[in-house]
Amino acid sequence: MRDFSKTKRIVIKIGTNILTKDEGVDTAYVRRITDQISSLMATGRQVVIVTSGAIGMGAGQLNETGQVRDIKMRQACAAIGQPLLMAEYRKSFLRHGISVAQVLLTAEVLNNRKTYLNLRNSVETLLKLSVVPILNENDSVSTDEIGSAFGDNDKLSALVASKIDADLLVMLSDIDALYDKNPQKFSDAKPIHTVFEITGDIVRSAGGKGSTHATGGMKTKLEAAKIASNAGCRIVLANGRVRNVIERIMAGEEIGTVFMPKRKLSNRARWILNSATAGVIKIDEGAMRALRNRKSLLPSGVVSVEGSFEAGTVVMLNDNAKAVTNLSSSQLNALAGKHSSEIRKILGPKHRDVVAIPEDIVFIDY
Repeated sequence: MRDFSKTKRIVIKIGTNILTKDEGVDTAYVRRITDQISSLMATGRQVVIVTSGAIGMGAGQLNETGQVRDIKMRQACAAIGQPLLMAEYRKSFLRHGISVAQVLLTAEVLNNRKTYLNLRNSVETLLKLSVVPILNENDSVSTDEIGSAFGDNDKLSALVASKIDADLLVMLSDIDALYDKNPQKFSDAKPIHTVFEITGDIVRSAGGKGSTHATGGMKTKLEAAKIASNAGCRIVLANGRVRNVIERIMAGEEIGTVFMPKRKLSNRARWILNSATAGVIKIDEGAMRALRNRKSLLPSGVVSVEGSFEAGTVVMLNDNAKAVTNLSSSQLNALAGKHSSEIRKILGPKHRDVVAIPEDIVFIDY
């Protein structure tokens, strides 16, 4: 479970609270963590960093000591703080002769299949060049409420790990581990060192959001663990302030919590599962049984349609699955319940006679 000797590709997520000090960059910590990462790379491993901290650093530059809630102000702080953050990483890695690359992302980039694949190719190229890609949410232009899309980059780190087929995701935070109950409220709370399945009880026992400039809490880390789990990727959650934390994790020490994967979906299936949905297609029980037997979804099984969407977008199928639909919402409304042979008569000879094929359907409840 903690044998990482064959691990080749690692994503390391560094949280806001361990990266900053007195509302600025903790340069000593950045040096220590980059020392460990350079040692890791010297063994032939590839490393991608997902970093937080830009908003907090920008707020520090503006002497904003309290929590910055206004969206425009948070965007401004991110724009100020991001170059400061990258400057520290660049300076620290250059001590080891390692170049870094900045990659800023929004949720839209990951939801769009074309930009999703372009990003994957870009990161792959950087890794082949022995460059360390450093990824962060592009808070200064994000159309979503900052933090809601990725949760202090917890979800982003898992999506990146899933995207690039990483063997291991290390989430460094100010949280020591997953506990059986809230350690801030219960003195007898005990750490859980290995998790094979994220149950409902575990999710319910998780705490709330993060602190002043951090938006991630234990719940967002559990959501991230689920995402990485579907990619066959192990996840280690640990306190980033533990001395030589990365080296000790790679050596197999029982630090923090390790989450074990349950299945490894194809890259396309993972994109479907992790994409935001544009609507819902309600289908009957017979159609759902057919899908579980790896059959296509036919118009005859469609009961109703919720939302407005185009062909080629990701939609929900009841509450059980996600799929890429071959037909738009308006087309489905015209075809719901009808036999496949009627599709070409209604829409024309060039249209496919299925709503979604098995390869484009991914079940959530497994």
